[in-house]
Amino acid sequence: MKYFLYKLVPPRPTFPQDMTEAEGKIMQGHVAYWQDLADRRITIIFGPVLDPDGAYGIAIVEAKDEIVILEIGKNDPAIKAEVGFKSEHYSMPDPILRG
Repeated sequence: MKYFLYKLVPPRPTFPQDMTEAEGKIMQGHVAYWQDLADRRITIIFGPVLDPDGAYGIAIVEAKDEIVILEIGKNDPAIKAEVGFKSEHYSMPDPILRG
């Protein structure tokens, strides 16, 4: 298996503090989507990162190839909502896993 870092960049740096009710509903769908991936042991960990320059979300994903992470990103409710979220993903070659 291969490992990837998935990053969800919100539409603005202040997003956690000023999200609208509609954006909150999108985020509920986003969290449920990633929880399902975690329950199915695809996602190892996911959650928000409170970077002082602007919050974002990350996940570490275990997948057979990059096509899987591309599909995961394409199907993320935050991306599908088309309200300004962007995703990035990066391969993690040779990660060291805890035993």
